[in-house]
Amino acid sequence: MASLDSVSIAILLGSVLVMAGILSSLLALRFGAPLLLVFLFVGILAGDSGPGGIRFDDVQSTYLVGSVALALILFDGGLKTRFQSIRAVLAPSAALATFGVLVTALITAPVAKYALGIGWAEALLVGAVVGSTDAAAVFLLVHSQGLRLRPRVGATLEVESGTNDPFAIFLTLMLVEFLSIGQSSAAHIALQFVRESALGMLFGAVGGWLVVLALNRISLPQGLHAPFVTTAALVIFGVSQISHASGFLAVYLAGMIIGNRPTRAHNSVVAFLDAATWLAQIVMFVLLGLLVSPERTLATVLPAVAVALVLMLVARPVAVFLCLAPFPFNWRERTFIAWVGLRGAVAIFLASIPMLVGLPNAQVYFDVAFVVVIISLLLQGWTLAAAARRLHVALPRADRGPRRVELDLPGQLEQQLVGYPVRANSLFLKRGLIPSWSKPTLVIRDEKILSPTEAEPVVRGDYLYLLAPPEKAEALDRFFVDMPVVPAPDPHLLGDFMMPGDVTLKDVADIYGVTIASSDAHLTLADYFDIHLDHAPRVGATLPLDSIVLVARSIGGNRVNVVGLRLPEDEEPPAPELSRTAAARRKLSRIGTRLLGS
Repeated sequence: MASLDSVSIAILLGSVLVMAGILSSLLALRFGAPLLLVFLFVGILAGDSGPGGIRFDDVQSTYLVGSVALALILFDGGLKTRFQSIRAVLAPSAALATFGVLVTALITAPVAKYALGIGWAEALLVGAVVGSTDAAAVFLLVHSQGLRLRPRVGATLEVESGTNDPFAIFLTLMLVEFLSIGQSSAAHIALQFVRESALGMLFGAVGGWLVVLALNRISLPQGLHAPFVTTAALVIFGVSQISHASGFLAVYLAGMIIGNRPTRAHNSVVAFLDAATWLAQIVMFVLLGLLVSPERTLATVLPAVAVALVLMLVARPVAVFLCLAPFPFNWRERTFIAWVGLRGAVAIFLASIPMLVGLPNAQVYFDVAFVVVIISLLLQGWTLAAAARRLHVALPRADRGPRRVELDLPGQLEQQLVGYPVRANSLFLKRGLIPSWSKPTLVIRDEKILSPTEAEPVVRGDYLYLLAPPEKAEALDRFFVDMPVVPAPDPHLLGDFMMPGDVTLKDVADIYGVTIASSDAHLTLADYFDIHLDHAPRVGATLPLDSIVLVARSIGGNRVNVVGLRLPEDEEPPAPELSRTAAARRKLSRIGTRLLGS
């Protein structure tokens, strides 16, 4: 009976720790503290050095939980990544994920060698352990601090964070093998890397394709689609690892393939995985916190701080600027990407590998990684929003997305039912705008179900349901969110190449002689972007308008508020009918320069 009681106590304590981590997230959000740091400290307080007094030294269980958690986190990241959004940043992200990690480790190694008094191979292992950024830490902090990153910057960080973990894990395992066996060669390491990467991509592609096929061909009972996909991700990871392929690369690629193909129950799968990855992160950080010994860490805290500072202020920036040099990133974007090299659970997880295989000085790696993660989350995590705004690479979210309801329709994969509450200042209610690829289907008003015709006109407080392709459902959000009040632009700034977003198409046609449909004459340029783009507007987005091209130059309140005109190259721009003073010309030039430069 005593053994049964001990199991029950373990279950109780484990659930209490996880619940404490979840509830503490409310406090962290209130004061802006990095959530992952809170979970880590919950584990430390519960350990034998804290008031909890729990003695925990099971490195094997921690490694098992960490592997499962990282596999789910990477799979979830791949599931939400769109091919079209990363195509332009695939090369720079791949450079950061491979060469960038190697450069970071090489620059960090000398500091680790002389600060910790260890050999070169051990110092390089320290660099490899802390060399990769943490996808969960980066995007959890970006979202919790209400930032909307520029598309190129956000996509680069997303792909880099998702793909640099496999390379860091490979580099760590190679160095652990070298320190254990005592022999290796550059040719062997290169061949092993190519083999693991190629097999990882193969297992990921085949596994993702098989999961899509199974989801669409097999009639699973309602509610089992999400657990099936989650389990399949772990099967892909396990098979890849057993075959000596990169399981982490395989699950990330499998997630991308599944997320970019039409499948049944896509939304329930995403929602389920969001919850699963949250729980996995909490459990992993709590267990890692239980392994930490503050007393032991104090012995290496000064060398670890030196490693952390060199990593953040020298190694990461040098690696980023070298990797992004061939690509058209401006210095602001490169600086921000260099600063957002947050270290998280991956570093502590990798530091547990030497402990698992029993390497000498294994505790040193773990303690150094722990201190690096703490400093990174505190220093970089708390300054993330300030850095983004100062470097002009992100705009604060002035609004929170509307509460979207998504329902899969059995028997087909091309459409789903998407529902929104109708808000007073939404684009839909104020201007009647809706994309051509969506179709209003029903309206709920005062708990009554009405057709769109019966409900005409739709009023504030109604719930509108529309048919839309699953991959475009999120783009509907901007039509149902409350628009912020934007000051009216100066009408004198209407010019040949730059104009405000509230100018109507009729005005553009009158000035520039383009042909437009009579039904579109009343639309503003911002409306035109909203209707014809199948994604949220972003700087650089283009739309044709007869013989000219409209270019989104500035976004405000999630709408295009400054539009540039790209005229046919063989034509001179006609003189506009509106007069402009020299001062207005200078002001327009300054505004255009600032918009394009930022």
